[in-house]
Amino acid sequence: MVDKEAVKTFLLSLQDDICQQLEFADGSGKFVEDAWTREQDHKLGGGGRSRVMKNGGVFEQGGVNFSHVTGAQMPASATAHRPELAGRRFEAMGVSLVMHPNNPYVPTSHANVRFFIAEKEGEAPIWWFGGGFDLTPFYPFDEDCVHWHQTAQSICAPFGDDIYEQHKTWCDEYFYLPHREETRGVGGLFFDDLNQWEFERCFSYMRAVGEGYCQAYLPIVERRKNHTYAEREREFQLYRRGRYVEFNLVYDRGTLFGLQSGGRTESILMSMPPLARWEYAYHPEAGSAEERLTSQYLKAQDWLSQ
Repeated sequence: MVDKEAVKTFLLSLQDDICQQLEFADGSGKFVEDAWTREQDHKLGGGGRSRVMKNGGVFEQGGVNFSHVTGAQMPASATAHRPELAGRRFEAMGVSLVMHPNNPYVPTSHANVRFFIAEKEGEAPIWWFGGGFDLTPFYPFDEDCVHWHQTAQSICAPFGDDIYEQHKTWCDEYFYLPHREETRGVGGLFFDDLNQWEFERCFSYMRAVGEGYCQAYLPIVERRKNHTYAEREREFQLYRRGRYVEFNLVYDRGTLFGLQSGGRTESILMSMPPLARWEYAYHPEAGSAEERLTSQYLKAQDWLSQ
C-alpha cells in the first residue's frame, strides 16, 4: 500500500535532523526558515520550508529545503519522456540540500531524496522514489573519497549486492559535464524511478540514503574545516564553483522540472553558490594540486579499491 503521509512525515523529520547536525558541525551558523505556500491562482498547490544558512563558521552558504508540490497535470519536461503520465494529477515531495563551505579544503556536498506519485481516477497510481548524494571537492584527499564511497556502499548493502555499483555508476554518468569532459566531483549515489520493489522496501532505501548523508559528509567536514589556506586556494574554489553553476543550469533535471512546473524560483536556485567566478582559457600549473583535481579525480573510478 502506498502511504504518502508516511513519506511526508519522514521528509519533514529528515529536514529537521540534517539541519540540527549541520548546525552542530558549523558551530555558529544557524538555518533561517522561509515557509511558503502556493498562491491560490496558480495551477499548482502545495508549499514547503526553505532553510538557508549564511556566513557560518564552516559554511559560507547552504540550504536544506523541503517541498511538497501538487498539480493537475505534468510539465512538458516530464511527459516528454513518460507519456503515460499525461492527464494525471501529481504530487512531488522531497528534501534537497547543498552546502558550500568557506574553506576550499572542505568539499561542497549535495543530497536529495524525493517521492513522486501520479494518480487518475479508476487507474492504479504511478509512483517512484529518487535521490542520492554526491561530493564536489576542490582539493581532494583520497581518504575522504574512500570514506564517502564506503559509507555509500554500506547504505546499499542490505538492499542487494549490486545496488551500490548500479547507483554509483548512475551518479558518475548523471553528474557529468559533457562540454568540459569531466565529472562534477567524485560521485556518490544517484537513483530515480525506483519502484521495482514493493513500496515499503523502496521507501526504506530512500530513508537509508537520506539518513546516510550526514554519516558520509560530517567526518570529512571535521577533518578539513581547520585546514589553512590562502588566496590562491580561495580563487580556485570560486573558479571551480563556476562548474557547479554550469551543471545546475544546463543539465540538472530537478532544476528544469522545478522551473518548468512553476516551482518556487528562490528555493530551486538555492543550490547556487554565493560567489563564483569564470576565467577565460584557464589552465592550472602542471603538477599542481589544482591540476591534479582534473587529471586524477574528475573521472569515474573505483574508490573502494584505493
